[in-house]
Amino acid sequence: MTIAIVLSGGTGSRVGAVVPKQYIEVNGMPVILYCIETLDESEKIDQIQIVAEAEWQDRIMDWLDAFGLDAKILGFSEPGETRQGSILNALKDICDVAEDDDYVFIHDAARPLLSLDLIRETVDGIKGYDGVIPVLPMKDTVYLSKDGQSISSLLERSEVFAGQAPEMFVYGEYCKANKVLEDSGRIRAINGSTEPAVLAGMKIHMIDGDERNFKITTQADLERFVEIVKQDEQ
Repeated sequence: MTIAIVLSGGTGSRVGAVVPKQYIEVNGMPVILYCIETLDESEKIDQIQIVAEAEWQDRIMDWLDAFGLDAKILGFSEPGETRQGSILNALKDICDVAEDDDYVFIHDAARPLLSLDLIRETVDGIKGYDGVIPVLPMKDTVYLSKDGQSISSLLERSEVFAGQAPEMFVYGEYCKANKVLEDSGRIRAINGSTEPAVLAGMKIHMIDGDERNFKITTQADLERFVEIVKQDEQ
């Protein structure tokens, strides 16, 4: 079984909107529903757990009902202090239904252009591995700076990749890796979902990412998404 965890706990402050970016309506549908619609359509995803602030959970459920996207919804989890804390809350909340050899498929509500192809490639890519992450190659020269002001060294561009979501892991091993970091207090320092898996020695498969699968972080990102939706509707 594969359970998708949709992270929707962010405030979206950099977009500058009245509501968090994932709840802004674009072409009549809240941003969060775009990725859920794709997850609902995919035969590779069995259930969906949503991480969202309590004040938004009823409204999200109303939207899901209205758009007929509630069939796979398992439940809601409260956001943590950090993104990884939110993931850990969801991992704990699904422990009653998830077996150790099941999979968790982690995605951001603010990445609305998730495709069926990327879902399929992610799920298929975990065979023989403990996890999967889509990555994009670096197009520009990459430098290392230890102080953020001057260049310390030049990195080999062919060896550096930008990670995306979704990220997928074997549930039991990934849950254990996160709990180890929680117990040590290091989970607050985690930036990417794959970091706990790498630190735990899990074998992670890199697959090709998708340029369209960008995260809405700024107003410019939101405007780009709106334009893509308009083009796709034509």
